[in-house]
Amino acid sequence: MKKLIALVGPTASGKTEIAVKLAELLGGEVISADSRLVYRDFNIGAAKPDNQEKRGIPHHMIDVEDPKNTYTVGRYKKEAGKAIEKILERNKIPIITGGTGFYIKALLEGLDIPEIDPDEDFRRKMREIAEKEGKEALHKILENSDPVIAKKLHPNDIFRIIRALEVQHITGCPMSKAQTISNSKYKVFYVGLNALDREFLYDRINKRVLNMIEKGLVEEVEALILKYGRTVSILKTLGYKEICERLEGLYSLDEAVEKIQQKTRNFAKRQLTWFRANKDIHWFYIDRNSQDEICESIAKKWIDGYNIA
Repeated sequence: MKKLIALVGPTASGKTEIAVKLAELLGGEVISADSRLVYRDFNIGAAKPDNQEKRGIPHHMIDVEDPKNTYTVGRYKKEAGKAIEKILERNKIPIITGGTGFYIKALLEGLDIPEIDPDEDFRRKMREIAEKEGKEALHKILENSDPVIAKKLHPNDIFRIIRALEVQHITGCPMSKAQTISNSKYKVFYVGLNALDREFLYDRINKRVLNMIEKGLVEEVEALILKYGRTVSILKTLGYKEICERLEGLYSLDEAVEKIQQKTRNFAKRQLTWFRANKDIHWFYIDRNSQDEICESIAKKWIDGYNIA
């Protein structure tokens, strides 16, 4: 069975840096599992690694779609799967890294989702319901038609709620029945990054947001709106959404920064909840060991075939 490494964890835990170090140590290539990095021009706000940060290591599944279009998890599974095969053909180790748990589940755990083109008219109608009647009303529609999926989705997760309703609208079959689980064709060494002291991670998140502002997050959002308009991908991206609201005059820049920091901390909690459900993950703590120590430990376990034979 084909073997690879999956490096997961919450935002700001240092996944990109460690993935690059691992690739250098083991002879690997990085495949992003981040639903924002697939979009071109999502740079500062998505913490997209630049050439200096990549350090010559090939990165895949970055900059593959324009923000004006919708990128689906079904498409990600197909395209990332091809990237894995090509990396293996080069006798390199695929290192999948990112914080989008749904992408990782689809790619590595055999979650099969129907490949259905977005129906923008239907999506617009669903968004109008959420705006006029509230997010809970939209979640109630899903609950009535597909309680299995509705139970798994928070009412605030408008994008996935609409996608589930869209799949049913197009196929006539509830998402819970349309998506299936098949046997994975990969043997995955799951590695997770976290912090024993939650405040340590939150401090990293707060500083990262401030650094994004200093690097030009506001200007990036202005440029994105000018080039693509206020697309759904921009308006539902953490950080971009709040800056858009700042540009509309809803609150000050300081208030926008505080909102981004708070929502990012909440997002990190949700990511950890998702990943903790995977009991195969070997956790490493960024407030206990340095990046070099973590990389060396992961590399040794990989070379020794620890729990992945």
